[in-house]
Amino acid sequence: MTKGTDLWGKAKKLIPGGNMLLSKRSEMFLPEQWPSYFSKSKGCKVWDLDGKEYIDMCIMGVGTNVLGYGNSEVDKAVLDAVQAGNMSTFNCPEEVYLAERLVELHPWADMVRLARSGGEANALSIRIARAASGKDKVAICGYHGWHDWYLSANLSDDKNLDGHLLPGLEPKGVPRELGGSVLPFQYNDFEQLKQLVETNEVGAIKMEVVRNQEPENNFLHKVRQLATEHGIVLIFDECTSGFRETFGGLHIKYGVEPDMAVFGKTLGNGYAITAVAGRLDVMEAAQTTFISSTFWTERIGPSAALKTLDVMEQLKSWELISDIGSQISQRWQLLADKHSLSIQHSGLKALTGFAIQSEHALAYKTLITQEMLKQGYLAATSVYTCIDHSPDVIDGYFEALDPIFALIRECEDGRDVMTLLEGPICHSGFKRLN
Repeated sequence: MTKGTDLWGKAKKLIPGGNMLLSKRSEMFLPEQWPSYFSKSKGCKVWDLDGKEYIDMCIMGVGTNVLGYGNSEVDKAVLDAVQAGNMSTFNCPEEVYLAERLVELHPWADMVRLARSGGEANALSIRIARAASGKDKVAICGYHGWHDWYLSANLSDDKNLDGHLLPGLEPKGVPRELGGSVLPFQYNDFEQLKQLVETNEVGAIKMEVVRNQEPENNFLHKVRQLATEHGIVLIFDECTSGFRETFGGLHIKYGVEPDMAVFGKTLGNGYAITAVAGRLDVMEAAQTTFISSTFWTERIGPSAALKTLDVMEQLKSWELISDIGSQISQRWQLLADKHSLSIQHSGLKALTGFAIQSEHALAYKTLITQEMLKQGYLAATSVYTCIDHSPDVIDGYFEALDPIFALIRECEDGRDVMTLLEGPICHSGFKRLN
């Protein structure tokens, strides 16, 4: 038992699910052994409650810190904001400056609303889109948060969202009356989306630009045309993809302009800030409904975002992290080839991942996390890259990973992987914790 594992056991008795984010549950990585809590973080390093240092070759704050943990310039901007006063009866001017900056980066957009989390920004965008279109139904592709509007997709079939990142999500607590209001479609399946639009009064299409697949056969352009023809508000959820391959939304890369775009994760380099940008005729509908929150007016988030954008632009961080991710993917493949393992790659360049093609894939993922933890690495089968993932860091990571791939090869040849695991296999999706 470490201080972290002990505290996690206590947390599960005090907090439903143990913490505030499914993706950070210990069971998603290494049940009963994951350190769980950090005392400090800097660059691409994290220290647990026992003071042990780890190199984060994992999800880097769930993709929030492309400039590394504790970037000095961003932190200084935040400290300046704190010293000047984070909250008052007046509005902070930084929210205007940030809105202006986002519109400059996305000339198709005219207006911006700010929030503090991806889920609420996505909910905000849906409220505006429904108000603007006058139609309730939403066609979705991808993961868009935890709110009722999204989870209602599973009311008619509790497996509707299985192909949209998280399997096993039950819509308990979501009003049954919302059933049929959200209609999932598969990425690159334009005919499926077209049929949904032609047989339903769809007011909004909400989708991730890219997650694990590149668009095929002008898919994104066809979606744009379909939305225009039917008076549908097209929303690109760029909470994950924004500012990773381009300086702005990933849609810039493909030359497709939405009616609204949602940004999060990378925008504040670890500080809570999200944004919804959109066209004037759509965004003005926000004034016909009620969208308001006290803590959307605090100063830290916009201040962090403004400095994060400055540092990103100066370093061209999107190029750096994409190149790092490409190198990691290539080296995973070389390692797999060396040990005669079949792997499948996934994700954006800067959010790269792999899966070993085997019936024991989840056990192997757990084994990787277990053994890499012993070597001082937070690791699984994904790496969310940051600018502090230097060549030396990557070399050390692969030196530690090599013998673990050799162990997996032995297991594929007949060795029982369960004899190598020192605890339960990690979870692959949503499960209730005991």
